[in-house]
Amino acid sequence: MAQKELQDINKKPWTPARVIITILKYVVILCSSFIMVIPFLWMISASFKDNLDVFEFPIKWIPDPFLTSNYTYIWEKANYLLLFGNTVKLTIIITLLQLVTCSLAAYAFSKIIFPERDKLFLTYLATLMVPFQVIMIPQFIIIRNLGLSDTHLALILIQAFNPMGVFLLKQFYMTIPNELSEAARIDGLNEFGIYSRIILPLAKPTLASLTIFTSVTVWNDFLAPLIYLSSSSKYTIQLGLRNLISENSAEYGPIMAASVISLIPILIIFLSCQKFFVEGTTAGSVKG
Repeated sequence: MAQKELQDINKKPWTPARVIITILKYVVILCSSFIMVIPFLWMISASFKDNLDVFEFPIKWIPDPFLTSNYTYIWEKANYLLLFGNTVKLTIIITLLQLVTCSLAAYAFSKIIFPERDKLFLTYLATLMVPFQVIMIPQFIIIRNLGLSDTHLALILIQAFNPMGVFLLKQFYMTIPNELSEAARIDGLNEFGIYSRIILPLAKPTLASLTIFTSVTVWNDFLAPLIYLSSSSKYTIQLGLRNLISENSAEYGPIMAASVISLIPILIIFLSCQKFFVEGTTAGSVKG
């Protein structure tokens, strides 16, 4: 139905009013995109400047002198390689865990009938309304009592489950006809076989969307590592950037350089999954 409506819109005649409206739309989109890109361009430019030149006005978009010492500094003196490795480790492990736990839970809530299923799902989904600031103290006490303070395992455990991911996948699973599962059961497949051989291959777009959401969240997380990590050898990139800011000054050039490098993995993940992103985020929202 949605595809038919789109074809009908494309068949409409190009009247002068429609041409003007279309041009205005593209102008607004281009202006909005340019405004959003400016901070990133400034960050890249500032990463090649001395600390004293970062905030000069008017802005010199091409640094003079052009310094690469900021990148050398963060790799050699700020131990950025260790920070980068810790962040990559946590991002990969937590993202994979969320893909497994969310996809399994979503399959159970959408394709398996059991007592009080819908009420349990609503209760599970209601946890989204509880801010992290409310539960961080109880979580910290539990983690401390388990002897997991100052370990990456603490961060992995508290982020291994994601109600939003379960909701996203459940909405997609509900668009898959139940006849496929019933036919598979008749052929002798168990529930895990249906999940792994039928449901998961069809859910690639939504899984790609969840991969992007989770990896970006974990990569940029500052509060959870700040609470649970105390050893500098276990710090993530976000905590390492904070160490570049002292009480009396901040090393803005190295901070910008570290920020530029930290964007590269996220861009790679997004570019790898972008063809599934729109399809995955809109899956389940429109039927027909």
